[in-house]
Amino acid sequence: MNIYKELNKIIEYIENHLEEKIETKTISKMIGMSEYTFQRIFAVISNISFSEYIRNRRLSNAGQDLFLDKAKIIDVAVKYKYNNPTAFSRAFEKFHGIKPKEAKESPEKLKLFTKLHFNEEYEINKNIEYKIVEKEEMHLYGNYILTDSQNIKQAAPKFLKENTIKYGEPPSIAIAEYQDEDRMYVKAYWVLYEKKIGNMQEKRIPKSKWIQLRINSQETKDIQETIDTFYKEFFPNCKYRFRDLPEIELYHDGVTEFLIPIE
Repeated sequence: MNIYKELNKIIEYIENHLEEKIETKTISKMIGMSEYTFQRIFAVISNISFSEYIRNRRLSNAGQDLFLDKAKIIDVAVKYKYNNPTAFSRAFEKFHGIKPKEAKESPEKLKLFTKLHFNEEYEINKNIEYKIVEKEEMHLYGNYILTDSQNIKQAAPKFLKENTIKYGEPPSIAIAEYQDEDRMYVKAYWVLYEKKIGNMQEKRIPKSKWIQLRINSQETKDIQETIDTFYKEFFPNCKYRFRDLPEIELYHDGVTEFLIPIE
């Protein structure tokens, strides 16, 4: 399966259904993945969550409708699946930086969010060495920060350094994903230790099977390049499915082991 070709089909489906309810369940079936796996792959490859992409496309089009078509705010709100004008106005202002009623007078301030297009000729390299391991439930302790797909590559190393200075070298790092009330994917980046220090919070990671990648480096750049290659090239074309658990990085003896939960 050419994952990029399939994603382009999904992008076209979204464009044709922006004025209708779009369900992740339907989309994930189109690509033959679980909902969680699809959302994870989409976020990694496109650098934006699936729900946020749809929301941004709708709000971008809403701005054009208000300016070009002179449409009423309430009609545009309903068109793009908002329950009421207040919720629409709040989302519109957050996205464009101006209120819906200002679209006609200040069209130059409207933000344009164009539809995605993936390079279907992207060369896939599946030569990634890995193995499947099974680990018992882990009881760890630590602290976390909230970040997102756009900022985690800068936020994570900084947070790790801060904790390393304060507590010493950590035996593991987990990157957990969850959805907030806006249905947007957010990453909770944890720095974890085997023993509790001060007011650290407990983090339990259930027993599971994992894909294990061994990276012969502990440099941030090397780790991120390997992980990006795994998600963008290998995982979309294999038969494993993500499990809704944190990803884990284990540091020891100058190497990094990256664990991806599967089912």
